Amino acid sequence: MKGLYCRAAVNNAETKFVIQETSLPDVLGSHQVRVQVKACGLSPLDLKLLADIGVQRDLIPVGREVAGVVLQVGDKVSFFQPDDEVVGILPLDSSCSGLCDVIDIEENFLVQKPEKLSSVCVAAALRDGLCAYTALHTQAHMAAGHTLLVMDGASSFGLMCIQLACYHGVKVLTTSHSAQKHTFLEQLRPSVVRVIPVYDTGSSDLLPQVLEETGGLGVDIVVDSGVRLLEEEKPQEMKLRPHKHDIISVLGVGGHWVTSHQDLQLDPPDCRLLHLKSASVSFLNPEVWTASSAQQGRYLHILKDVVEKMSTGVLRPQPEEAVPLYEATVAMETVQRQQRKKAVVQL
Repeated sequence: MKGLYCRAAVNNAETKFVIQETSLPDVLGSHQVRVQVKACGLSPLDLKLLADIGVQRDLIPVGREVAGVVLQVGDKVSFFQPDDEVVGILPLDSSCSGLCDVIDIEENFLVQKPEKLSSVCVAAALRDGLCAYTALHTQAHMAAGHTLLVMDGASSFGLMCIQLACYHGVKVLTTSHSAQKHTFLEQLRPSVVRVIPVYDTGSSDLLPQVLEETGGLGVDIVVDSGVRLLEEEKPQEMKLRPHKHDIISVLGVGGHWVTSHQDLQLDPPDCRLLHLKSASVSFLNPEVWTASSAQQGRYLHILKDVVEKMSTGVLRPQPEEAVPLYEATVAMETVQRQQRKKAVVQL
């Protein structure tokens, strides 16, 4: 069978994605599950993160968010049996590509998939659901009555944050990156209390509008999708991002800032302002769940809850058009270049 792999770039050459023949071992591990893959989500590879944790291979497997049907289970597997529909995220050090017809995976990386939830839908949205749950519950300790600001609410991750927060009785504000996205966000149900456009004026209007909406108190939680560290002119997609000082300024007393910006730099005045507000900064790295088994039970609970909320309509991800397997290489190249947020392949 064939799978999709990444050949890491050498000497600043462009990263290449290639289809390679692969095979599974004849004997299934005691705690492993053999799954026939029905759909696989494609997200950008963080090659630096893989190097940091010691995953260095000539060919790195691509495609980790999978949905499929159990074919066979190891003799010590207790949670699954053949013909169960399952969904999960392959660990960072997995030797299997999620685009293989059949994969072997440890049972503690899988949860049951509700029958009425499509494989394509859950494979496309599982990662964003996990990120939203981690940001709001695990890191920001969201509770009813809190006020939340979600940057770029029309993104797949932003939409998950909005829907999850509204379900728990949180007052939500968000920003829009285009007129079309602004209209989309205003029509969301359950609705957000304010959509702040940043596509014309950048983030300059962010602070006054947030303070107006919160009675001058600021928000309890901010979830970003990247920030600007400097005021200098940047490409258009960077200009849409808020400056770090804007985010700190909109935080209320005891607020939480959850950031996806892994190279965030805070200057002494930034830290002083955070100290005055007794506010905190958390770094969102969803890979930590599969990189460490320290909280494996909690991780499985989160996955199960995310999938159930998708099934019941609490989380309603934007439909993602599936691409066939023969277009997977091109689709992954566009995802890696950030030309599209994600892709999902139907097998």
